[in-house]
Amino acid sequence: MNIIGPDALVFGVDDLAACRQYLIDYGLKAVGEGRFEALDGTAVIIRAKDDPSLPPGLGTASMLRETVYGVADAKTLDALEAELRRDREVTRRDGVLRCCDDMGFALAFQVTVRRPLVLAAETVNAPGAAPQRGANTIGVTPDMPAVPRSLSHVVYFVPDVAKAEAFYSRLGFVCTDRFTGVGPFLRPAGTLDHHTLFMIQTPPFMKGVEHFTFHMGGPTELMLAGARFVGKGYQSFWGPGRHLYGSNWFWYFNSPLGCHVEYDADMDLHDDSWTARETGMGADASQAFLFQYREKWAPSGGPPPAGEKH
Repeated sequence: MNIIGPDALVFGVDDLAACRQYLIDYGLKAVGEGRFEALDGTAVIIRAKDDPSLPPGLGTASMLRETVYGVADAKTLDALEAELRRDREVTRRDGVLRCCDDMGFALAFQVTVRRPLVLAAETVNAPGAAPQRGANTIGVTPDMPAVPRSLSHVVYFVPDVAKAEAFYSRLGFVCTDRFTGVGPFLRPAGTLDHHTLFMIQTPPFMKGVEHFTFHMGGPTELMLAGARFVGKGYQSFWGPGRHLYGSNWFWYFNSPLGCHVEYDADMDLHDDSWTARETGMGADASQAFLFQYREKWAPSGGPPPAGEKH
């Protein structure tokens, strides 16, 4: 089944104003009716938590109310509908197929709204390789744009990861890598991205979304966007750093959406010839390296004056 990946995440939130400002400061564009888009049209949608148009909540503190997947074509919607109707209630109207997965997460499927992007990726110059940036081409400027390009992935806390994985396997998701006893990184058939869904085994009261993230144009954009976000007063949670599974650069932040929100960049691509790896969860397996953000600083002669940060 040609599922491409998440087109949108829908939240029912406590503080619409705070969430709106957060998503704009993160770099998404407000396009109206609570929708905040990346460059390719993938989005986060926010509603008041008591909005009657929202699917029911998960019965936990999670504010995520629906995950909307983009698919390649109507034929894929037909195949999904036939598969899902085997054992659950499904609705289909106005081109959107809706149901719940086996953990109670509300899902929607639609022909993708993603707009094709034709944008340059970050370039690197290195000894022994032909230059990617020619002479007199600058690699970074203080005011260069750093805008989220595409909704990358979402991470769920689930009380039964084996049952949850089995449901998505029915829909054509495959495991690219796994943390033993924790959960799988899953890739649907319509993308080569290392994962669009990761699931973590937790007690039932934690069920919900742990984080979501958008792809940036490269690690420099990620670092710039994260530094600007900190400069606007948002609290860094984890990062910046680089994961081992997926190889993606990351920087996570606290948010008023009841979950963490990440920037990511430079994720590995895999096809069906890939053999999934498996290891135990731990700090050494979770990141290749990790930085700690600090305020800007410049070296200069002599020791810093008393009381100055160094």
